[in-house]
Amino acid sequence: MTRSSLTTPPPDAGVPAAHPDAPPGTDLGSHYSRCFGCGTDHPTGLHLTARTPDGTTVEAEFTVGEAHQGAPMLAHGGVLAAAMDEVIGMSVYLFHKPYVTGRLETDYLLPVPVGTTLHLRAWCNGIAGRKAYLEAEGRISAPDGPVAVRAAALFIEVSMEHFAKHGDLAAIAAEHQDYEVNP
Repeated sequence: MTRSSLTTPPPDAGVPAAHPDAPPGTDLGSHYSRCFGCGTDHPTGLHLTARTPDGTTVEAEFTVGEAHQGAPMLAHGGVLAAAMDEVIGMSVYLFHKPYVTGRLETDYLLPVPVGTTLHLRAWCNGIAGRKAYLEAEGRISAPDGPVAVRAAALFIEVSMEHFAKHGDLAAIAAEHQDYEVNP
């Protein structure tokens, strides 16, 4: 992975332990039903399905559809970046704190044809203050298939008020009873 200093954890960053509410084998639901990445109600979204095998990493998959193509019959690079952002976002969700993407660096290694199932895996390399340093990879057709895309990211912890101020407070409250939301 080609990575900048902005997505490399500092030497004093701690690697987070599994949250007690994210036990191994847990299936992760959508964080918002209309989310392009994981929402079940988004008509052309990625519809990622995810789980955590160990409480600290996330595994997910999605099948590239015709709505996701850029070049004829190949996945659009932006869609692949969105998939990386989503699986990384699901991995910080395991810590039960709200985060937003601060930076996403993506390396494209192989083309991904329409109809391909991309197997994604994300993990956290360290947390320093409000900054989380993460990585992900996407493999073609199987969890041990060839790596088609890699990403490194910096996510920033925010309060739920961030989403209330910039988004739809009613939707947040309806779908996130596990967070206290105060406008």
